[in-house]
Amino acid sequence: MVEFLKTTAVSHYLEELIDNAEDKLILISPYLKINDRIREQLEEKNRLKIDVRVVYGKNKLEPEENNWLKDLDFITSSYCENLHAKCYLNNKEAILTSMNLHQFSQVNNNEMGIRVKKEEDPEVYQDVKEEANRLIRISEEVEITVEKKSKGEKGYCIRCKKKIDLDPKHPYCKDCYEKWDEYENRDYKENHCHICGKEIESTINKPVCYDCFEENKDELEFPTPKEKSE
Repeated sequence: MVEFLKTTAVSHYLEELIDNAEDKLILISPYLKINDRIREQLEEKNRLKIDVRVVYGKNKLEPEENNWLKDLDFITSSYCENLHAKCYLNNKEAILTSMNLHQFSQVNNNEMGIRVKKEEDPEVYQDVKEEANRLIRISEEVEITVEKKSKGEKGYCIRCKKKIDLDPKHPYCKDCYEKWDEYENRDYKENHCHICGKEIESTINKPVCYDCFEENKDELEFPTPKEKSE
């Protein structure tokens, strides 16, 4: 039986739908700005090599969103012109809703939707699945490239991955810098790229991955081995 959902229920069951995806996950939303919780879920699906398709249609991806998607090998994004549908489904259920996959919509808007379970309504579920696959077929796959960043944007602490001001010469958050400053070991191995946030072996002297360095070396100032972070 189809279940009616209000705003909080849509958010709750959307996260549950993503968590329960075992084979394939389809996320269709005109506007795309994914919150931190769903990002973590999708990163876990990527780690498990689950096939994830993201279809959007209203706005160009922000550099941060673009760079994050680039690092997820099993997530494919595509652009569908004139897209207005919002639909999310895995191999067992689907949600049709007014809610975009956008953090503003999930926090600020009054939304509604319906939840369809394959086991209880197989014909309705199949109709939703076929239309979702049609939208995927007519959409254009987006070639994800690393976007250049400029000082003043947000980067990541190379130790804890907290979002901080983008500055490769100062790649720690305040707390992590104070801990690093006790020993001042510039060769100490950290955990993340300062620009894209992906997991790499970084140091205060080499705070970014190779791709981010090549893409941004003419735009940003990077540390030299003799420099001491202030």
